[in-house]
Amino acid sequence: MTVARRRRRSRALERGFAALCFTAAILPVLLLVLLLADVVVDALPRLRWDFLTSFPSRHAERAGIVAGAVGSLALVGLTAAFALPVGLGAAIYLEEYGRRGRIASIVEVNIANLAGVPSIVYGLLGLELFVRALGLGRSLLAGALTLALLVLPIVILASREALRAVPTSLREAALALGATQWQVTRRVVLPLAIPGVLTGSILAVSRALGEAAPLLVLGALAYVDFLPDGPASPFTALPIQIFSWTNRPQPGFEANAAAGIVVLLATLLCLNGLAIVLRHRLERRRSGR
Repeated sequence: MTVARRRRRSRALERGFAALCFTAAILPVLLLVLLLADVVVDALPRLRWDFLTSFPSRHAERAGIVAGAVGSLALVGLTAAFALPVGLGAAIYLEEYGRRGRIASIVEVNIANLAGVPSIVYGLLGLELFVRALGLGRSLLAGALTLALLVLPIVILASREALRAVPTSLREAALALGATQWQVTRRVVLPLAIPGVLTGSILAVSRALGEAAPLLVLGALAYVDFLPDGPASPFTALPIQIFSWTNRPQPGFEANAAAGIVVLLATLLCLNGLAIVLRHRLERRRSGR
């Protein structure tokens, strides 16, 4: 086989492999677009203002998502209040204070393992720990604490990556000028890491917004005709409401479920867009542009 023939064969194999990789990349995207288009078409008849402001009903044409939407917002707010401070504090300790310690190594291994645990396992943990052992019942607070455990490893990992991206030379320069470790962390490291921390935290909270399995295990209500009035109140969430509608045999509830999916997707896209905008603005402010 001549050299020219080998080269032609090599180029043909390379083009074939590139085409195969392109097909593998574009096929899932096309399937996702088709699925979303089908959901949007089913949802269009129900995407009206009264759908967003009405409580659930046994009649499909009267049912709405206000209870699930408000419950999801309250749930996500409490989850962020619990998970973000603890996650950021754990990341600061692991990255700035306990890098070479044995305890830090054990904690790192467990955090990495917890990040891959299925969400329904967290639901079982929350049911046993918060609902039964601590006596919180099937309340908004129990759901928020369970979701906080779910997103905590993600917050810690994202915050650690943001802290790790700060150049070590800046830390050493501040220490050389006489700053303490806490002063270096507070005045040098954290301001530079805030864009990455915010982005990772918002994405983690977005995951909590779309979770249904842990809440189903906890016993979140599917039919709620009231808004939660406090952390101890029973609640529902938008994913729970969508799941309930998909199991209703009566006609019309499939359109309601599709409309709820569209609203949930729009909310998640808004949160992801907010993360991108905040990161971009903070990075521009930091660079002085």
